[in-house]
Amino acid sequence: MKSYRKILSFTTPHRRDYINITPQVEAALAESTIREGLCLVNAMHITASVYINDDEPGLLRDYDDWLEGLAPHEPLSRYRHNGAEENGDAHLKRQVMGREVVVAFTAGKLDFGPWEQIFYGEFDGRRPKRVMIKIVGE
Repeated sequence: MKSYRKILSFTTPHRRDYINITPQVEAALAESTIREGLCLVNAMHITASVYINDDEPGLLRDYDDWLEGLAPHEPLSRYRHNGAEENGDAHLKRQVMGREVVVAFTAGKLDFGPWEQIFYGEFDGRRPKRVMIKIVGE
């Protein structure tokens, strides 16, 4: 079995951003030269997420509105975690959206259903964050 690891870095311009990282994951898969196996994509920060869904602008806005309704950033006094970073809401948003995804691949291509794409969700941005891609297989 072979493995390949790649780190993506992001500094988003906004506190909350949603970035389609499918092209970067596909590029890492091609670089790996592994043809069959599993690809893990993992947000390496507790205020960011990786998830799979449709890349449709209305849906991305719906996600953002829904998450802000579940865990609004303000008032900051609402969260006991807030203090030095004031990001209590970002931790809750990440918990809902998830830490990672695992996608099987065959013949060097991700095994996606219709419209599926991999996203990086940032909930406490404007500073450097990382995503790890780990590919294992033959």
